[in-house]
Amino acid sequence: MKKYHGAFIKNEREVACLREANRMVANILDALGAMVAPGVPTMRLEELARDMCADYKVKPAFLGYCGYPFALCCSVNEQVVHGFPSETRVLQEGDIVSADMGVVFEDFVGDAARTFPVGPVSEPVRKLLKVTEESLYVGIEQARAGNDVYSIGAAVQDYVEAAGFNVVRRFVGHGVGSRMHEKPEVPNFRPGMKGLTLQNGMVIAIEPMVTMGTYEVDILDDQWTAVTRDGQWAAHFEHSVAITPAGPRILSVSDKGLNRHTIV
Repeated sequence: MKKYHGAFIKNEREVACLREANRMVANILDALGAMVAPGVPTMRLEELARDMCADYKVKPAFLGYCGYPFALCCSVNEQVVHGFPSETRVLQEGDIVSADMGVVFEDFVGDAARTFPVGPVSEPVRKLLKVTEESLYVGIEQARAGNDVYSIGAAVQDYVEAAGFNVVRRFVGHGVGSRMHEKPEVPNFRPGMKGLTLQNGMVIAIEPMVTMGTYEVDILDDQWTAVTRDGQWAAHFEHSVAITPAGPRILSVSDKGLNRHTIV
């Protein structure tokens, strides 16, 4: 890997490893989505994620990262990100659950997230999921060599706010490679300054977190789980994306293909 103003430029082999890691993550997310249903304790999702990592012979990227105690970040309703899987948190019809997953394959990290409806959901919640997922692809369209990295967040913020929602400011996307969090940071909003110019060979994780109310969040006593300050619900979608001469290439695509429109 070569450095460009602190960000890492990957060669073809490194991008291929990142693609494989992200393929595994996307397959795990497919399986998690199929398991999501009323009556399922969120710990079952954790167990499935760990079982699939064992089958793939890869390490869960989040497990032990800065002390995080699980393989899966599993966040329900007002939980924005970094929620703990639990035996006692049982999914109910009408809930939403965000699954953020990572693996390490040959020292390279795959990282992606989706939010799933638990059975039928209300129309406002359906719109939240739809807008959040669509905002991810709006941001990905800006992930092109020569663009300022902050153009991604500007596009996401404009799209989300035009639909009547808000973008969380406390957490941002990031470069991804042999470490889970590399430069550059990839905000989902306008930071109000000039950012790094994107270059071919960069790989970034773009991950808008969108709320129905305030974008302010609080951290629970477990020191990890982020919740909306006003208790309204949030959604989270993420892809790892390579910057290429042909445009943005989504790496977190499963064997079933690109999983767009989790909810329609």
